[in-house]
Amino acid sequence: MSTQHELSPGPLHDARGHLTEAGYATDERKRYSRAAIRAPWYRIKEWDYYGIFGDDYGIGLVIADNSYMGLLSVTWFDFTARTMRDVAAIPLFTRGQLGLPESADTGDIAASHKGVSLDFRHVDGGRRLILDCPAFEGGKGLAGEIFLAQPDMDRMTIATPFPEGDRLFYYNQKINCLAATGEVTVAGVPHSFSPDRHFGVLDWGRGCWAYDNVWYWGSASGLVQGRPFGFNIGYGFGDTSAASENMVFVDGRAHKLDQVTFHIPEEGFDAAPWRFSSNDGRFEMDFEPVFDRAAYTNLGLIRSDTHQTFGHFSGRVRLDDGSVLEVERLLGFAEEVKNRW
Repeated sequence: MSTQHELSPGPLHDARGHLTEAGYATDERKRYSRAAIRAPWYRIKEWDYYGIFGDDYGIGLVIADNSYMGLLSVTWFDFTARTMRDVAAIPLFTRGQLGLPESADTGDIAASHKGVSLDFRHVDGGRRLILDCPAFEGGKGLAGEIFLAQPDMDRMTIATPFPEGDRLFYYNQKINCLAATGEVTVAGVPHSFSPDRHFGVLDWGRGCWAYDNVWYWGSASGLVQGRPFGFNIGYGFGDTSAASENMVFVDGRAHKLDQVTFHIPEEGFDAAPWRFSSNDGRFEMDFEPVFDRAAYTNLGLIRSDTHQTFGHFSGRVRLDDGSVLEVERLLGFAEEVKNRW
């Protein structure tokens, strides 16, 4: 591989607030500390995002602290009807007060604001997510509890610097293939999650971002030929010369990829199939969109343009031992996000 540097254990920052090292890992190799950051407070952004999806429906949960504002968000997806319903609350000037954990492996978080309550807990064997949004859709309510099983398994971890400033960085962990069990009631209608059909991903992000940036991210988890399978692909921001975030997971073990390119159709995000290619030929996928979760926010200095497109991946991946795994209609998503924040 061209540039795939593996991180060594230790603190994420030195005494001056610089990254001690850039690169990737398959566990939580570096220790993050908000107190070690030397960038302006309004640049600090921390979030936990859980996406739990099956072919029929899914849910996205977010607790984010972007310092000048926070976000508590729940989005319900109906992939059969090709619809989404959401509820969100935005507390202002949180400045770390939401208390997001400094580790993806320890520390719980509970937050509530204006009728949106979320509770993310570590429990034996995995994680428990609890949500309660009584004001959803005029009082119809959205509530539930989901357990995500997390056995001994690899993850994608990456520490990325930004060329715009030597104290800017992004430390990210993506944990795929979390089998889900539980129930969510949406406007009085219960929906069950079963570990053979519904799988989750955790996007654990901590960083100090440049103001103007774009990212591309793709993810999927499920069973392929009866085996737990997932992947994380992405690029677009920061200096990724030390490592990419591209990784495939099979039976809980990671297979590191080099560069992956998103080929988004000019017709629109959900108007035509996408294609994904790799410089080493190890990840070649087609993507048939189901629908595009489009969201645009313009608050003057703060802008966000999001296209999270859900659909089915089909193609092949070549694993570290040279074997090829065929993938057929695996549900996942791919997104383009442009931020000024």
